[in-house]
Amino acid sequence: MIRNDGAKTPAIDTKKPAWLVQRFRGGDAFNGMVDLLTDLGLNTVCQSASCPNIGECFNAGTATFLILGGLCTRNCRFCAVPKGQPSSPDPDEPGKVAQAARVAGIRHAVVTSVTRDDLDDGGADQFVRCIQRLRETVPETSVEVLTPDFRGDRKALRAVLAAGLDVFNHNVETVPRLYPLVRPGADYHRSLRMLREAARRIRVVKSGIMVGMGEDEKEVRGVFRDLVAAGVAVLTIGQYLRPSPGQMEVVEYVHPERFRSYGEMALAAGFKSVAAGPLVRSSYHAERLFGNGIPCPIPPADAR
Repeated sequence: MIRNDGAKTPAIDTKKPAWLVQRFRGGDAFNGMVDLLTDLGLNTVCQSASCPNIGECFNAGTATFLILGGLCTRNCRFCAVPKGQPSSPDPDEPGKVAQAARVAGIRHAVVTSVTRDDLDDGGADQFVRCIQRLRETVPETSVEVLTPDFRGDRKALRAVLAAGLDVFNHNVETVPRLYPLVRPGADYHRSLRMLREAARRIRVVKSGIMVGMGEDEKEVRGVFRDLVAAGVAVLTIGQYLRPSPGQMEVVEYVHPERFRSYGEMALAAGFKSVAAGPLVRSSYHAERLFGNGIPCPIPPADAR
C-alpha cells in the first residue's frame, strides 16, 4: 500500500475496530424525519455524506441541512457527496429549510452546502436567505452555518457573517501537508484567513479536522495553534472513514485514548469547547458545543 503522503506503509486491517461499529437506530422518529425531508425535497449532509451518526441525530429530531443542491463542484478525496455540474439554486429552498426546522422543532439549526464554484458568490446569497428565513420563521432557534471557502471571496463571506447567524463554521479538515491530496481545490491558508475574518465579526467561530489520513501529532498540534491564533473557539476532531472505494484509503484507525489526548491537547491550546472522538463530526452535538450562546468546555467524546 502507498500511504497518502507517498511513502510505503503496511496496509491496515480494512475491518473497522470495535469502537467504530455503531448499531443503526431507526424507529418512528427517524422515519418521520426522513419523510419530512423527502416531502420538502431537502438534502442533508447526514444522508449525502453517509454520516455514521444519522440514526442518533434523526431520532433526536436534528439534521444538518445541505443546501444548493446535492452535487458538488469539487473533488475532495475524503467526501461521499456526489460530484458533478449542479443546477441553479432553488429559490424556495430557504423557505423549505425554515419549514423543516419549525415542523421538527429544531432548536439549533445547522446549514451547510455543497461547494458551488460555478456561482459568482459561491452560494453565499443562498446562505444569507436561509439564515433570514430561519430568523423569521423560528426566531427562538439558534443558527449555525458550515460554509465552503467561497474561493476566498471576502465580499461573499462578509454577506454571510452579516446575516444574523450565531455560529460560523468552516472546516480545515486536515493538516497543510495533505491538502494537495485530500483537498486539491482548497487552500489551508485561505481557510485560515476566512476564519480570522469571521472571528472579528462573529462571537462563536468553529472548525474541524479529521485524523487517520496520514498526519502526525506534531502536524495536528500545528493546526491547533493556527486555529486558535485565527480566533477559533470551538473544535471538532473525528476519525476519517472511507465512505466508498472511490475515496482515499484510511491510513490509521486512531484509538479512542488518542482522541482523548487530542481533546485535552486542544483545550490546553486555547479552544473554549472541544468534541473529540472516533465518530465525532462537524455538527455532532452542535447545540451542546454552542452552549446557548456561550462556548463551554466539554470533555472529549468517548467512543461508543
